[in-house]
Formats: sequence, structure tokens, C-alpha cells
Amino acid sequence: MSAQNVNVCDIGDDVKEVLKKFRFQKHNSNSALILKVNREKQALEVDEELENVEVEELQDILPSHQPRFIIYSYKLEHSDGRTSFPMCFIFYTPRDAHMELQVRFNSIFSA
Repeated sequence: MSAQNVNVCDIGDDVKEVLKKFRFQKHNSNSALILKVNREKQALEVDEELENVEVEELQDILPSHQPRFIIYSYKLEHSDGRTSFPMCFIFYTPRDAHMELQVRFNSIFSA
């Protein structure tokens, strides 16, 4: 049996460009890039880009019934005085999210 690439969801050039810009920009504070799946287009879209946001604040910003992908950049001060802004990838799926969306997001995540 041969492995095949399954296209679960398209990622357009515009989204790739926003991701690239977010990744390489000089951050001064905690930032988040929130992505969602457009069910009709079966495409990943930028939902929101936030500056100066704490991870705890994301709870109030994220929808309570729809999954999201979050790329979060936060300020980290090292013991030697350096400051860096590492990024982490967060897969957010609320318990009450529609099952189809949960499956689609999980498929994208594992692809």
C-alpha cells in the first residue's frame, strides 16, 4: 500500500504570506495569529492577528463553539539578559464544537 497525500484543506498563498510575515517580524510584545477553517471553501483563513495579548486573554477572544489554530509568540527573558520571542502552536477545540469541524481540524493537524 502506498502513502498518498490527502488534501484536507487548502492553504492559500495569502495565508502563507501572513504566516511568513508573522514568523519573521520583530515582536515587542506577546502576539497571536489565529487561523480558522472556512467550511464552504475548505480553506484555512486568517481569523485575527493580535498584538500585546496574554495567553490568558485568548480564552475570552476565541469562539466557544469553533476550533482554531493559534500561533503564539511570547516574550522570554533569559537568565543571561537576552530576550527572545519563541513561538508555539496551539490547537484549540472547544468541547461544544461541531463534530465535523473537530474532525477537519484534527485531520489538518495530523497531515
